[in-house]
Amino acid sequence: MDETFEGRFAQAQLLWGNIVARPLRAFLSIVAITIQVFLVLMIVGLTSGVVSEWGKRVEGVGADILVQPPNSSMFLAFSRAVLPESLADKVSKLPGVDEVAPTLTMTDPKNLSIIYGIDYQRFNGLSRGFLFRAGHPFEKADDAIADDIVAQSKHLKVGDEVTLLNHPFTICGIVAHGKGARYFVPLKTAQDLTGADNRVSMLYVRSKGDTEATREQILQIAPGNGVKSVAEYTSLMNSSNLPELKPFIRTMVGIGMVISFLVVLLNMHTLVMERTREIGILKALGSSRLDIVKLLLGETLVLAMLGGAAGIGVTFLVEAILRETTPTLQILITPGWVGGAVLLALLGAAAGAVYPALRAASYDPVVALAYE
Repeated sequence: MDETFEGRFAQAQLLWGNIVARPLRAFLSIVAITIQVFLVLMIVGLTSGVVSEWGKRVEGVGADILVQPPNSSMFLAFSRAVLPESLADKVSKLPGVDEVAPTLTMTDPKNLSIIYGIDYQRFNGLSRGFLFRAGHPFEKADDAIADDIVAQSKHLKVGDEVTLLNHPFTICGIVAHGKGARYFVPLKTAQDLTGADNRVSMLYVRSKGDTEATREQILQIAPGNGVKSVAEYTSLMNSSNLPELKPFIRTMVGIGMVISFLVVLLNMHTLVMERTREIGILKALGSSRLDIVKLLLGETLVLAMLGGAAGIGVTFLVEAILRETTPTLQILITPGWVGGAVLLALLGAAAGAVYPALRAASYDPVVALAYE
């Protein structure tokens, strides 16, 4: 028992001594793995955060049914403005409908902010209404309402002028966030700017209680359109449920693994060449091939764990900085992906170390001792 413990302690000392003896090489391996973990967590965190936050903002509008044109994007900001505005009046007359808000969704190309063109009274009537932090509703065609997050990030106040869709607007009010868009402008102004006369991108509908029955009523007068309950829509707003995001996430994860694989492979290959005589001495002293492989893989896994911990630390540090400097940017890092990123780092590093370790284990001790 004591001999076994002493043997393991000696192996641990040898392993750690080999790492400390080559600090620059160890540092480069740790940096490569740190980059991989940071890359995976930030890419997944950004996509998950944006998708999750968008679902919450749609839910916060106060509607329980969405009406969109056929084959519309899951991201409502990219819906085409092809629905006739008159459809809102038809839907409002259905027995199960309480309120309808025709909405024109737009994205400003300069700052990628989501903008809603709305009929203020109808949109405001979907829920308890806008909660104004400052200012008032639209009074002129060129008035705009901003939510408090974008107002904070851009240091906006009531009376300031902003350029949206290459058109000057005056901020007339600042409201609590969570109503779908970052900016709101009068529907008629939005239609004039986008050339969408009497057309809208979608209808937000609030039923009188029976969502499914109301959805069926809407489908009868608007067949072929996409009619979803908000509950169904928000359940789909998950990065794993959006086919457009899956290839992107897989590609970025793959790039991260390739980075760590190549760096570890290069470092371990060079390390084995440098330690050929040392490996020969270990084999001459009775170390088996398995002992050599375990020693080299152990070094790699220690470096991978250090790099994984550093990557997690850097990720949360950057997230905290972005939360203060760019509050409109939402990042969602889940424990599952933290563990997954570390596991991917370990797999990539181990894969890069396997060939050099097996090559070292196959050295003939006599040849290795004669190596210069």
